Amino acid sequence: MSVCASSLAIFFLAASKHRRPVDYCTCAPQSFLARGETALGPNGTATCARHPAVARVGSPGSAVRWVMFNVQGKSKNRRGTIAVLTVACLIMLLAMVGFAVDMGYIVLVRTQLQVAADSAAIAAAWARLDSPLPQVLATAQDYASRHVAGGKTVNLGPRDVEFGWWDSRVRRFNPGAEPINALRVVARRDLSTNGRISLFFAPVLGLCELDVKAQAVAAFADNFSGFRLPNADATLPVLPIAIDKKAWDALLAGSGTDQWSWDDHAQRPRCGSDGVLELSLFPARVGAPGNWGTLRIGRNNNSTRELSRQIREGLNQQDLEPYGGRFELGKDSTLVVGGDPGLSNAIRDDLESIIGQPRVASLYAKVAGQGSNAQYTLVGFAGVRILDVKLTGPQDKRRVVAQPATVVIPAGTINRSAARTSYGVYSTPCIVQ
Repeated sequence: MSVCASSLAIFFLAASKHRRPVDYCTCAPQSFLARGETALGPNGTATCARHPAVARVGSPGSAVRWVMFNVQGKSKNRRGTIAVLTVACLIMLLAMVGFAVDMGYIVLVRTQLQVAADSAAIAAAWARLDSPLPQVLATAQDYASRHVAGGKTVNLGPRDVEFGWWDSRVRRFNPGAEPINALRVVARRDLSTNGRISLFFAPVLGLCELDVKAQAVAAFADNFSGFRLPNADATLPVLPIAIDKKAWDALLAGSGTDQWSWDDHAQRPRCGSDGVLELSLFPARVGAPGNWGTLRIGRNNNSTRELSRQIREGLNQQDLEPYGGRFELGKDSTLVVGGDPGLSNAIRDDLESIIGQPRVASLYAKVAGQGSNAQYTLVGFAGVRILDVKLTGPQDKRRVVAQPATVVIPAGTINRSAARTSYGVYSTPCIVQ
């Protein structure tokens, strides 16, 4: 017991002074050998598994003295190695942090430019439906300037907005191609526009600035051969009215009057010119053909009440059932629909209720039959806006004044041939690329 107590005292004293200690383990070597808890130390001596840092001095069966190995020199070497590795790891860690910060900033600026390009493209596409190209360019620049990328306002140059044709079959934008149904907006930060972005840590490697850009293509369909409903509860803004195709072509050629204008702010028509010609629609009279008529879309026994509903609300799913759910031209680009060349005063209030609202009217090439037996051969569609209705008084004084307008439909069938079958009728502009 005295030997063990002395050994413990010497061990703790030596450990506290960080010097080479000499210790006497109380563990019996026979017990370790019996349990297999010994290992060979220096010079073939047995070591205690519980105290691997000491070596046994003596012979089996005698009091065992354990001397702690002197590992002070090795500890110094290890501390120097760890210091070098720590510095190297810190350098690598700082490099990775710098790379992550710069890459995150680049992604942030590119995302901000993409948002600006998307916004400008959509706004310009909507403006393109009824505005000239210079105004469309101004719209794109205005919406882009409302965004910031990397702390700078996004400005568009004249070359950053391109007009062209979007081929939906191969999903490709063709700049400068006709007819124009798409535009591409490029938002950039480079030497030419808005300046390059400055990086934070990349200058250590010699890269101080970087060019970043994003682009968006917005497109719309503008040549339809027919229309359908996007869902069962929707309606189509299609009037049960047909207009003579020859009269429409003459209007587009410049034959018409310009006595009315539509006030968007007041939402009502005004007398006076607005640069858009009007077409005076009148029914057939004795000895003179008319240039419009009402159509019986849907059931053959279409009543005045159904006609009024279609004028006010548009065509519903029940109206399209006789045509397979689609009101569209056939393979020969025609559709025959029954109608009436006359004009009843019963629908006057209905027509007045939609004054100023963009609607789709059908275009007919010929009409066969008389009265309620008339058959209209439809060959196209046109966007119109009714400005004036007069269905009282002498028959030769009755008229409905309309002018071309832009109509956006929910769903339709695109005519991919070269023939034009719709005018002023468009799909909703959207980002396609």
